[in-house]
Amino acid sequence: MAKDGVVVAQVSKAFGGQPVLVNVDLEIPPGQIVGVVGSNGSGKTVLMKCICGFLRPDSGTVTVQGQRVGRDCDFPDRLGVIIETPGFIPTRSGYRNLKLLASLKGRIGKGEILAALERVGLTDSMHKAVGTYSLGMRQRLGIAQAIMEDPDVLVLDEPFNGLDRATVDAMRALLLELKARGKAILLASHSAEDIRMLCDAVMEMEVHPK
Repeated sequence: MAKDGVVVAQVSKAFGGQPVLVNVDLEIPPGQIVGVVGSNGSGKTVLMKCICGFLRPDSGTVTVQGQRVGRDCDFPDRLGVIIETPGFIPTRSGYRNLKLLASLKGRIGKGEILAALERVGLTDSMHKAVGTYSLGMRQRLGIAQAIMEDPDVLVLDEPFNGLDRATVDAMRALLLELKARGKAILLASHSAEDIRMLCDAVMEMEVHPK
């Protein structure tokens, strides 16, 4: 079993007796982007929540950076995540939102926050209230919060939603740069082009019959 990256072994999860994940195996080594594709209800987001520790599997194990989630840690320490719509305080600025999130771990300071905002093209808007942001700007702020602490593992659920073409191209380049730096990345996207351009391997998920 790989010490670094992500290892999902025989993970199953059901809700109300309806199976969503059944004996899922997945490995994401450092320096690789693994895509996960499937229709709505196929369990992509549930799998991501199990990796992040937001949900506990009914059976099987999830190991992130050598630590078993739910046993060695409740939530993986060196992990950045976007799942569903990123939630921010609408009356606070983009910078202030990231500063509040960074204060939870106390791992980074102003310099790292500003660098993350610059990476996603939000420097000019960072002092505006998030409530005034477009969908694409909120999505870029979500990417900034996911990368600002320089995590070893990234779990990204449709991170390019609402982005224009030029920004998508820039964010793809960012993910490839992070991959080259040895990050292990799990990416869910409805875009076949995202999957083709970015992913070293792809896992296809299906809706389980009732």
